[in-house]
Amino acid sequence: MEICPKCGLPLQACVCEKIAKDSQNIKVSVEKKRYGKYVTLVTGLEGVNIKETTKELKNALACGGTYKNNEIELQGDHRKKIKDVLIKLGFNPELIS
Repeated sequence: MEICPKCGLPLQACVCEKIAKDSQNIKVSVEKKRYGKYVTLVTGLEGVNIKETTKELKNALACGGTYKNNEIELQGDHRKKIKDVLIKLGFNPELIS
């Protein structure tokens, strides 16, 4: 049985990521790139699995995207929908701006 190095609980009962999701200060912004294309940027994610979060956001919003330097880039302008998706993923709605 493996033990989580952060909380000391077994990996099946580890709550580190849930605690990290509740305390994230997430900022959502839109940037205009070359050729008039828009990109939605999600910043402020630390202590969570960014790769898995990116995959879930891309599936929920039906768009392409990537993650670089603790920042998620999603193709298109998703400001209206992304807050609801982040809340469903377990992030605190009061800390999403």
